[in-house]
Amino acid sequence: MTAPLLSVRGLTRHFGGVTASDGIDLDVFEHEAHAIIGPNGAGKTTFIAQVAGSTLPDAGTIELDGRSITHLPAHRRARLGLARSFQITSIFATLTVIENAALAVQAATGHAYRLWGEALGDEGLRGAALDHLARVGLAERAGDAAGDLSHGEHRQLEIAMALATRPRLLLLDEPMAGMGPEESARMVSALRNLRRERTLLLVEHDMDAVFAIADRITVLVSGRVVASGRPEAIRADPEVRRAYLGEDFPDAGGAAGTGNVDAMSGSDG
Repeated sequence: MTAPLLSVRGLTRHFGGVTASDGIDLDVFEHEAHAIIGPNGAGKTTFIAQVAGSTLPDAGTIELDGRSITHLPAHRRARLGLARSFQITSIFATLTVIENAALAVQAATGHAYRLWGEALGDEGLRGAALDHLARVGLAERAGDAAGDLSHGEHRQLEIAMALATRPRLLLLDEPMAGMGPEESARMVSALRNLRRERTLLLVEHDMDAVFAIADRITVLVSGRVVASGRPEAIRADPEVRRAYLGEDFPDAGGAAGTGNVDAMSGSDG
């Protein structure tokens, strides 16, 4: 059995009288795209925040490649191979797209420059930056001001900047949020390509995108895992359909279906 890259056991987090994470168990295997879905208030973003290290759990463990990272701060997790994109992008609007990506490469590689201009003139940094932009479909916008990008292109740039850290596990918090159909389609295409070389853990409300990208899906309701398995099993699970997808959501064959969710295992991860 293949060992998971990320292993979460008994993860629990309370906010006052609210239990945002209620004993969550979850495995993410290398080179898979694993989606977390669930209704609003299910605890999805809180879970991602605990994996990233911006929120610490009250109980439970988080291991990355067999090493406990449960109590490590976010910056130390980043050094071990975790990168996170956020629901709200943070870029330098007055700089070009490639300059934003080059600064991310500079920060990730530890190059020391007194002035941004020195870094932005480094052809090595710019070459690496262009490579990351190409991975997310932004190479043609490299010379444009970042402030001129559409909302969806901002999200693509943010992911390119996260890739500059060379993450083993990329955490994506609602990458399709606020996008129209055309932008969503571009992002889905970019993430489908990325999953060939990176392990992805994403929270997303767009179910068409989730089922197009994910190898496995975990469903959270009220901070608890109610189902976890392959997309076709999640589509068919009656509890998931009642709690979140809706009875009219098509199964893998295009019609409503029933069935049990298959258990997660390393053999098919």
